[in-house]
Amino acid sequence: MENDANIVEVRNICKSYQRGEHTITVLNDISFDIARGEFLAIMGPSGSGKSTLLNLIAGIDRADSGSIVVNGEDIIRLSETELAGWRADNVGFIFQFYNLIPVLTAAENVDLPLHLTGLSKKDRQEHVEAALGMVNLTSRMDHYPSQLSGGEQQRVAIARAIVTDPAILVADEPTGDLDRRSAQDILGLMERMNTELGKTIVMVTHDPHAAQSAHLTRHLEKGEFSV
Repeated sequence: MENDANIVEVRNICKSYQRGEHTITVLNDISFDIARGEFLAIMGPSGSGKSTLLNLIAGIDRADSGSIVVNGEDIIRLSETELAGWRADNVGFIFQFYNLIPVLTAAENVDLPLHLTGLSKKDRQEHVEAALGMVNLTSRMDHYPSQLSGGEQQRVAIARAIVTDPAILVADEPTGDLDRRSAQDILGLMERMNTELGKTIVMVTHDPHAAQSAHLTRHLEKGEFSV
């Protein structure tokens, strides 16, 4: 049974990939919880399984065995169609390289996830303006990604991630492509999302400085959490 204090409950997760005749074990019998409202950093060397674990929690990838309960739903049991709908309702994504669509303005990029919600155009516009206001980019809403700095593009990506009011934000190396000052701005913004909006954040990073913004840091080594 789900514990209301936990937004994520991972139990006995295993994940491997086939490379030719070889089976590569990425995650080996991992179990842990993430408390509602937590800001968790997952660290570890390249190839330790950090991004794979993040993708499993976000419903982008599927585990070989075990269970992953996120916001009350065992997502491993969902069909691909059900999983797509669940992601749209529950997860906001922040990536290292922003993943903005270059031919759309900042506002249009933020609006994209709202097209799946059935909101009216007027309501969508209000949500977009509120999200861009949270990241202090209202004045740049009609600019295209090429007209924005890296830090501004990542702020647009964060606005897009929060515009649907998801239960959880997953961030994969969100400062990895930014200079130190821009990275600090983004980390400060994520801290605000956590403290002011109560968002649960799971962040994968290799940067100890970035991890300091989180409440809790866990280290992955060869597919297992080190103690």
